[in-house]
Amino acid sequence: MTIQDILDETHISRGAFYYYFDSKQALLEGLIERTGEQGMQLIRPILTDPTLNALQKLQIYFDSAMRWKTAQKDALIPILKVWYSDNNTLLRQKELAAGRKLMIPLLTEVLRQGNSEGLLTTQQPEQMAEVLVVLILGLSDVLGESILAAQAGSANLERVEATIAAYTCSIERTLGAAPSSLKLMDMETMKQWFS
Repeated sequence: MTIQDILDETHISRGAFYYYFDSKQALLEGLIERTGEQGMQLIRPILTDPTLNALQKLQIYFDSAMRWKTAQKDALIPILKVWYSDNNTLLRQKELAAGRKLMIPLLTEVLRQGNSEGLLTTQQPEQMAEVLVVLILGLSDVLGESILAAQAGSANLERVEATIAAYTCSIERTLGAAPSSLKLMDMETMKQWFS
């Protein structure tokens, strides 16, 4: 995609583009930052809701994140292609680090709550929140690459389903949650990404 492609698609002048962005890279960073901010606006109220127990918070978080991403599917797939480009490795690492900084404090409090409710048995909530974020981001990477493979015509839904099951089991064990107490993703919703 060239700058001209962006200008043609958005119907703005070159001057207007460069007023806001120094380069295509800056535009991508802005898109990713905006997407992250929208995601945080969605999940922060869930993870801080005093009327929900810890498992409810986590489940609603997983469900809401998946629904939101699916609703944004048409915009997110082109971003995925750029996101996983070798040229954007450094940007990807910076954005993931920024996401971890936002999520770890919220999830730490959820894990502490889960411990006090007897729903979770995490020994070090803050460190386990870090582990949880790494697992969530790892699953996101695997799914992102699978979605791109599907776009190229080589989808493997059985592998995706097995991967989601493995990550779900890992997260439940990491948190000391009862087996089958969490459902990271609904496969019917996930299949929408592969159609």
